[in-house]
Order: sequence, then C-alpha cells, then structure tokens
Amino acid sequence: MHTINKIGKNFWYITPISVTDRPILGMVVGNNKTLMIDAGNSVDHANYFMKGTLKEDSSPDVVVLTHWHWDHIFGLPALPHTLSIASSKTKREMEKLIPYSWSDEAIDERVKEGTEIEFCAKAIKEEYKDHRDITIALPDVTFENRVEIDLGGVTCIVQYVGGDHAADSAIVYIKEEKILFLGDCIYPNMYAKKENYTVQETLRLLEELESFDAETYIPSHQKPITKEEFHQEATKLRMIATYTERYRGDQQVILKEYEKYVKRELREDEIETIGQFVNGF
Repeated sequence: MHTINKIGKNFWYITPISVTDRPILGMVVGNNKTLMIDAGNSVDHANYFMKGTLKEDSSPDVVVLTHWHWDHIFGLPALPHTLSIASSKTKREMEKLIPYSWSDEAIDERVKEGTEIEFCAKAIKEEYKDHRDITIALPDVTFENRVEIDLGGVTCIVQYVGGDHAADSAIVYIKEEKILFLGDCIYPNMYAKKENYTVQETLRLLEELESFDAETYIPSHQKPITKEEFHQEATKLRMIATYTERYRGDQQVILKEYEKYVKRELREDEIETIGQFVNGF
C-alpha cells in the first residue's frame, strides 16, 4: 500500500511498492510552479500520486525523468499538459522502446533474448493485469549535462550523472531543502548476465554525488535516508570497490579483507555487493 509523505516545506513523495516495481515519485511545490520527479510505472501510478499531492484535476508544470527504465517512464501519458524533461541519452533509450509489443509473449521472448529481465517482466504483468495499453511518450525537452529550474522560492538542479545501473541516469537536487533525489543511479547494473558494479564507474559516481550539500537522499526503491546513512552506504561501496581492484576480483580474499575492515561478521547486503563487484571486474 502506498503512503504519501512530506519532507521539509516543499517536497512530497510516494512510497515504493516492490511487487509491481513502483518506485518513489517526488513532487516539489514552489510558489509559482510544481515539478514532479519521474512519471511512474503506469498512468494509474502517476494519477494516484498527483491526486494525493495536487489540487483536483491539476497536473505539475514540469516532470523530470531520471532514466529510461519502464518503471520511471510508463506513466508519462498521464501528464499530457506537463512539460517533460530528460537527458538526451534518456530520450534516445526511450525511442528504442517505441516499436516494442507488451504482450506476455513478446515480453517473455525478450527475457529469453536477454533484452529484458525476469523481475521486470513479472512486475509489468502484475502492474498491467487488467489491460496492456502501454504508450511510450517521449520527453519534450532534453539536456546534456545540467539544467536549473526555479519554481519560485525553491530551485531544482537536474544533473546527468550516469552510473552502472543506467548510463543515462540523472539526479535532482532540491537546493533549499537539501534533498538529493538519486533515482536508481546508486544501484547495480541489472541488465547484464550477472548483476554488477564496476570499480571506476562507482568511484566516479560517488565523488559526483558527494559534491552536493544534501541532508536527505532519496533512492527510488527504498526509504529516504539521512546524510549519515548515505555516508555509510558510500563508504561500503568505496571500500568494496577498492578491495575488488586491489585483489583483482578474488571473491574469497575480498570477503576476508572486508570482514577484517568492518571487524564483525558480514551482513547479507555486504556479501551480495562484493559478489556484484566481482561480477563486474
């Protein structure tokens, strides 16, 4: 079940649902304009969030897409009167989806080919149980590196950051609230034979994310985290990346050395992350 929560004076978000892969969506409400972050995995998802945050029958002035994956873009047709913005890389990836059929058979075939993953296939079928009228609406405006949007009393900085999860990833920094909306950029690459992180890309991305003066971080498929929690996650990724490079992807040695570093038994998420770095080495 979704809940809609508020952080600070200007930011609302809807909690994620894993079974249908609905990510967090954000709404930034300024004095003059409103900006929605991501369009959701369906028209129903987008409409539910808009009804819970905006006046009746109104839509945001702007919607920013963080990357091309289905769960962040399939709701865009629900926002026909909203200016949509994405990186030029995101638009190019979305264009590739236009010819696709979304029948069970077509989705299953793409899973077999390796162009779709089983988790997403299941979630699409679950989200679109009653109908499968999926339309790919393309963004109206694209940017290369960075765009700043003044909503009146609150500023959103949209910046392309890339990363292993999706090479087109962008983040949204809500300046006055010190909120950094990460989207999925900090997650591993799922569209590979084996889920993976790569050392250099992870280290580069962390450096870029840490350049923002944020107090709250929003990863799209978890709960919002504090600066301290983000720092802990970044330290984990950085140290495992460093050990992966140092020990040339030798999983047993990395497990042993990282256990020495944390001075305790490893948690399940740490063991999984080490495996993902080894896969990407």
